Amino acid sequence: MSKSKINKSEAEWKNELSEAQYRILRKKGTEMPHSGVYNHHFEEGVYHCAGCSTPLFESQSKFDAECGWPSFDASIKGNVEYILDKSHGMIRTEIVCSSCDGHLGHVFNDGPTTTGTRYCVNSISIDFKKS
Repeated sequence: MSKSKINKSEAEWKNELSEAQYRILRKKGTEMPHSGVYNHHFEEGVYHCAGCSTPLFESQSKFDAECGWPSFDASIKGNVEYILDKSHGMIRTEIVCSSCDGHLGHVFNDGPTTTGTRYCVNSISIDFKKS
C-alpha cells in the first residue's frame, strides 16, 4: 500500500518553513558541518521530518560518525526514499522524506555499525520528539 504524497506549492512551503528549512528541505541545501542542533543529540525518541512530521529515524539508530552532521545507521522502513545524485561532480545517494520529498541529506555505505550504512542528515531537516 503506497502512501499519498504531500503536494504543496513552493509559495505554501515558503510560508510554512523557516528560511533555513526551505533552503535545505526544498532547495537541497546543506547546513554547515558541526552547526546543527542534533549533531551531538542522544535522547530517546524519534526524529521526524521538519516539513511534514513523518517519522524518519529512531534514536536507537543514531551514532556519532564525527562527520559534522547527525548520523543514523537505519531509517524507519518506507519513510525515506533514495535518489541518485550526480551533483557537484560526485555520485551519491540523496535521501528524501517519502511523504513530502523534503531533502534530508545523503546515505553512504561507510558506516561503522553492523548495518554498514551512514545516513548523513541535516539537523534543519528534522525535528525530535521524546519517547
